[in-house]
Amino acid sequence: MIRNEYIPKTFYHPCKTLSEKLEELEMGTKEFAIRTGKPEKTITAILSGKSSITSEMAILFENVLKIPAKFWLRSQANFDEACAREKRTLTIQEAIEWAKNFPYSEMAKFNWVKSTKKIEEKVVELFSFFGVASKSGWENYYLNSKLKVAFRISLKSTKKPEALSAWLRAGELQAENLIVKQYNEELLKHKLVELKKIMNIPTNEYFTILQKTLSEIGIKLVYTPCLTNAPINGSTRWHKDNPIIQLSGRRKQNDIFWFTLFHEIGHILLHGKKDIFLEDIEYDDKDAEKEKEADEFAADFLLNKNQETELLNDFPISNQKIQYYATKFDVHPAIIIGRLHHKKLIHYSVGREFIENIEIHIDNAKIQ
Repeated sequence: MIRNEYIPKTFYHPCKTLSEKLEELEMGTKEFAIRTGKPEKTITAILSGKSSITSEMAILFENVLKIPAKFWLRSQANFDEACAREKRTLTIQEAIEWAKNFPYSEMAKFNWVKSTKKIEEKVVELFSFFGVASKSGWENYYLNSKLKVAFRISLKSTKKPEALSAWLRAGELQAENLIVKQYNEELLKHKLVELKKIMNIPTNEYFTILQKTLSEIGIKLVYTPCLTNAPINGSTRWHKDNPIIQLSGRRKQNDIFWFTLFHEIGHILLHGKKDIFLEDIEYDDKDAEKEKEADEFAADFLLNKNQETELLNDFPISNQKIQYYATKFDVHPAIIIGRLHHKKLIHYSVGREFIENIEIHIDNAKIQ
């Protein structure tokens, strides 16, 4: 955050004062070095502004020149700060074009960053949001995969890496605010049927219930609104020993929401802790196979092959049959309709009345 405080634009290296004082005393560099007990090359480096005055030197200078040590230390500190601010200003200027690539107004709307029209302030806010000190810090983390221990996918090949990284970072910050138990894989397997039953309660209630249920298993579930340039349904990754499921509710349909949730759970149960999975992102062959495995896990759990075959053998389908099989298979009718739409067995317009729109409104959608 940029504060309103007076900061002088120019501070001089204390070598200027030292040079003037030695000239006043008609004392040469060699004599001053002898009197202070310091090597002549050290004094020469200070007088040229190439070296700093240390606390020890400030005391020695005080003894020889009768100028308080705190004066030398304050002068050096002021100069060092001025240099650092100048370097920081340059870092901010170099990141201006980078900052323009982010959907900043959307991020501000969600309270992820402070609303501002000044581009320099936007840069500072983005640095703070991502927890980086420079544009290169962001690039190394999100594009160059230098932190492979925690982040095994590069966003370099995606169309809008800035927006996607913002969405991911927002979810990471939301997850930090959640307190969950130690992850228990066996408990997750045991609770799968219970999680599935939640889909039949009102749509405006089930996210909170899901979040609480998963927290008991040791999974952090967060909802992060989708950004315009980051069209993604969900993501799975691990932080330390807890998995994080991040959902966007992008298409605002309950059938897609539930498939995405169980797809992410599939990643947790089937795949490693060092991977990060982003739905709707192109992968290489190895990771594409993992996506297929997660898809198959979700599809089979929500409506297995035997159930699907029984349903298909009863075609043509009707609303009454949809209700009947939804009750029999203990799923929401939207799951059946979504499967039939996906396989193009019925027209996309058929059965739309069973698909419910979802709107998720919870506190962790905002970054505090």
